Amino acid sequence: MCRSIKTLAHLEPPASDEEIRAAALQFVRKLSGARRPSRANELAFDQAVEEVTAAASRLLHALTTSAPPRNRDEEARKAQERMRHRKVAIVTVE
Repeated sequence: MCRSIKTLAHLEPPASDEEIRAAALQFVRKLSGARRPSRANELAFDQAVEEVTAAASRLLHALTTSAPPRNRDEEARKAQERMRHRKVAIVTVE
């Protein structure tokens, strides 16, 4: 999975529309292999981003769980810790 796509389910506060669209954009970029589409493909690219955004939003609003919501600050701290471990592993291997 693309590392820049963050898990948006079950957060407190819930994921914003902007966060959902950003994840959809990253997903479409990954699938298409293009950071920015050519003019000829721009309409198809933009339409795909909108459709993925809508599907992701429906999914996130439909998911249910009995677990308490995840704290955004705690999740950010964990992500930073994972990144620190990756950097240490890379430096150690080199």
